[in-house]
Amino acid sequence: MFGVQKFTIVSKPSHRLISRTFYRALTTKNDILQILRERGLIQQVSQPESVLTQKLLNGDKIKLYCGADPTAKSLHLGNLLPLMILLNFYIRGHDVVSLIGGATGKVGDPSGRKTERDVIEENKRQENIERIVSQFKKFFTNGLKYYESRMQSQNATVASQAGEVFYRNNITWWKDVKMLDFLASYGKHIRIQSMLGRDSVSSRLQSQDGIGFNEFTYQILQAYDFYHLYSNEDVSVQVGGNDQWGNITAGIDLINRISPQSLKTRPAFGLTVPLLTTSTGEKFGKSAGNAIFIDPEINSAYDMYQFFVNTTDADVSRFLKIFTLLSMESIQEIMQKHEQSPNERFAQKCLALEVVDLIHGVGKGLDAQFVSKILFGNSSDFADVKANDLIRVFTENRILNRVPKSVSLSDLVCQLTECSKSEFKRKVKQGSIYLGPSKTKVTDDIADFSPYMLDEKVLLLRVGKQKCFVVEFV
Repeated sequence: MFGVQKFTIVSKPSHRLISRTFYRALTTKNDILQILRERGLIQQVSQPESVLTQKLLNGDKIKLYCGADPTAKSLHLGNLLPLMILLNFYIRGHDVVSLIGGATGKVGDPSGRKTERDVIEENKRQENIERIVSQFKKFFTNGLKYYESRMQSQNATVASQAGEVFYRNNITWWKDVKMLDFLASYGKHIRIQSMLGRDSVSSRLQSQDGIGFNEFTYQILQAYDFYHLYSNEDVSVQVGGNDQWGNITAGIDLINRISPQSLKTRPAFGLTVPLLTTSTGEKFGKSAGNAIFIDPEINSAYDMYQFFVNTTDADVSRFLKIFTLLSMESIQEIMQKHEQSPNERFAQKCLALEVVDLIHGVGKGLDAQFVSKILFGNSSDFADVKANDLIRVFTENRILNRVPKSVSLSDLVCQLTECSKSEFKRKVKQGSIYLGPSKTKVTDDIADFSPYMLDEKVLLLRVGKQKCFVVEFV
């Protein structure tokens, strides 16, 4: 961290309170399924749920997995709910597996879709696999560090009590499977009636386009993935979105048919998370067009921070429960303070800081908060700020503009706002262009920016009320 932490926008709830409640959660035999339900993270659990609950209350260690197909370069916020389930188990000492669908991604999952997925070129798919595996690793690494940072004095205890994380690619076992051998060994355990009855298939059968055999058989592939991990890696719980319920139960059914004794000795379970929507019912995701990706090359930490700062009051408490590891007591405290003065958006700023620290790394929340303060704060916020700090943080968040020293103000504004010279003149006449921390109003085109620069390196340019740019002259 750089030396500008005095610009912190919010005063967060005491970390001592957070540490106490986190520590209690680790050292007492709480019903983790009930905890996750209270946080709005569980939609369905397969039966016999009471057996899973009792295993957890007895302190038995379990192994869970969730998967993602490489259909895009990055996971987005909608993909995080299953991962939050895994993270909650992981910090309590259970082992988790993140599965990338190197094989299933070639086929295409019909769940939640009205049309067939576009085919992805092999080199693109391989790139997506590498990127998503990297995102999996960063999520659990950053997640544990985030958790440790909130535990403070119990850091060593947390690290020693956390489980293990494993990363798998299902192409590892599918690449050697021969179709005739697979049908001979497993085909008799798969029932067509069940496959036709699953929502992901039945909805498509009724559509004009229908469904291809590749997507129809997808549930078999996912079912076998569960069976493989159950048989070879002691995985007993699969976690996924609620649209995956049919595919997950197909896996449980396959396990039970191949190993009937498993129902009594080691039952397999499915657990789904709800579809992530806003209070108005708006979906999150690529298809909805409002996805916020966790890859900083696509959406920076600042992008994510601003997204959560703009959360509605109707959604903020729910998102604090879903996207953070703050205790329910801490969230209640945040909401009580927020309700005293909702216009200050205290809860939203706490949410934004916590999520950015969780996803991008401890300290990145304060960095993003600092960017927001510089862009939208007052001239007094620049006291003691160094140009090098601005350059570093704005570069990390991909919002630093580097321009030649010879550029004029008109060229600079036209380049950054994509306006014409006549529009620039109109903005000057309207008094909507400001320079420097003091927000000096510009009255004419200029080429000498030195009176407005910070440490003779950085210029703050505002155009209207909404657009603000940090410029480094090179």
